[in-house]
Amino acid sequence: MFKVITVKIEDRKDVLHFKTKETEIKPNDHVIIKSLIGEELGIVLKSFGNIFNQIKNISCIPEILRIATDSDLENFQKKTVEEQKAYDFCLKRIKDREIPIKLIKVSFFTSERKAIFYFSSEGRIDFRDLVKDLAKKFRMRIEMRQIGIRDEAKMIGGLGICGRQLCCKVFLNSIEPITLQMARRQNLNMNPVKISGQCGRLMCCLSYEEDMGGRIYIEDQDELVGYNEEEEEENAVPTIE
Repeated sequence: MFKVITVKIEDRKDVLHFKTKETEIKPNDHVIIKSLIGEELGIVLKSFGNIFNQIKNISCIPEILRIATDSDLENFQKKTVEEQKAYDFCLKRIKDREIPIKLIKVSFFTSERKAIFYFSSEGRIDFRDLVKDLAKKFRMRIEMRQIGIRDEAKMIGGLGICGRQLCCKVFLNSIEPITLQMARRQNLNMNPVKISGQCGRLMCCLSYEEDMGGRIYIEDQDELVGYNEEEEEENAVPTIE
């Protein structure tokens, strides 16, 4: 019988649901999960026991491969070190060749001799010489993958103006188009600073918060509308003069 657990992927910091038949698995245990780059290391955050077994689509939840062994932990630690070395080398070659790109991240495959170098740039870039440098250095297949500014924020993560982790990093599986009309329908201050996320684009929360009624703000102010001022005064802590 399966039980559902939440796992934080060590490399990407994403928190995802998995299922397992391991009866002794508990929070803080390390597990190995299958991914597009072969295998990834994760740490168990929470176990829901058997309460999810009645869910009809539990078959859609992926299963962990195994509980991580000491050998797995050592191998992934080495992989992290090698990825950092590759990142540093690539960054140096980018500067030496004066290529106008921003290197974001390097991921090594565990299933084959291949590495993906994620980068962002304002236009099309000829990086064939850079690929030759990387292939000669690391003796593996090299893929340069260009990502957009919103994908960059999702990959790196950070804190939004609300003080919480970015929605795209924590729970949004796909990045949907966001429009100014969504902000207008919620009567938000149209100051770009107020409605833009860390990536510089419109905040993702404008989309799903609109479905929940939206955030209503006083025009030209940051105070929320809807609280009872008299009730607030009653609950205020008295001061001694």
